[in-house]
Amino acid sequence: MNVPLLATDDGELADRDAFRREVLAGLGGSPRAIPAKYLYDARGSALFDAICEQPEYYPTRTEAAILRRHAGEISDLAGAGSALVEFGSGSSVKTRLLLDAMQDLHAYVPIDISRRHLDATAQRLREDYPGLRVDPVTGDYMALDALPPTIDGARRIGFFPGSTIGNLRPEEAVAFLRRARRLLRADGALVLGVDLKKDTQRLHAAYNDAAGITAQFTLNLLRRMNRELEANFDLSAFAHEAFYDEPAGRIEIYFRSLRNQTVMVAGRRYTFIEGERVHTEYSYKYAEADIAELARLGGFSIAHIWTDPARLFAVAFLTQAQNEKARP
Repeated sequence: MNVPLLATDDGELADRDAFRREVLAGLGGSPRAIPAKYLYDARGSALFDAICEQPEYYPTRTEAAILRRHAGEISDLAGAGSALVEFGSGSSVKTRLLLDAMQDLHAYVPIDISRRHLDATAQRLREDYPGLRVDPVTGDYMALDALPPTIDGARRIGFFPGSTIGNLRPEEAVAFLRRARRLLRADGALVLGVDLKKDTQRLHAAYNDAAGITAQFTLNLLRRMNRELEANFDLSAFAHEAFYDEPAGRIEIYFRSLRNQTVMVAGRRYTFIEGERVHTEYSYKYAEADIAELARLGGFSIAHIWTDPARLFAVAFLTQAQNEKARP
């Protein structure tokens, strides 16, 4: 999860400025959209954790069960003395399943845009795994060009759980895989969590839970804009909307205006008509054949793939394709 900095430092000011710029650009565009990463302030991250506990939301517990069942196999495929590189460090709950199995790791390298969140996560892991080298990297994994030299010589195993790849458009997902391929180097591999295509009703329920936690999560973005950008959104005048676009193979998430209204954001005036939507997030779903094609386009191939008995979710171990050079 991407949690904003809380201290008043250069990092926080840069984060706040980026938030302002991207929100104003998104609200001024057509159609209107705000990047999903801004859903995850401290309250948003807590709400997402609550979403993961809802009975309708299967991805988190299903992926964790797959990792728990097959962590030993993943460790064997990774090999002794490897370095685990996590793209987008969260609470590291799933990471611990791998850390417990990969006890001979050379190092763990978590990557996250929030330095404070990253430092806190790294400190907890150092305390819980005193023999483990933890080398955090602050940055955007979609733009990162290098990893710490301390892991040079070790096989690099990337970890991208949570079906976060589904939040990327297909062309963005391919771009991520190509960048990850370069960072992980020729002998590297990637452990990738992917949500599978399934019954539309089940998908709809997962993103529209009966307790309304996902709705709170979406509308928390308005609350964050009110707090950080001096906006005056009336949260009762907007609603969460999520649905599955079957031809596109993706969940689409928006906040929708319930009436004609005008809102001020960072000193600018924006008019919303009744029913108008602002896009916040995609969540693409994949068939196993889609995963193989995505991997191929990114310069990887599937060495092994694990699913749960109901085939709701998949964890794939990708190795770098030797017979195909990844496109630049």
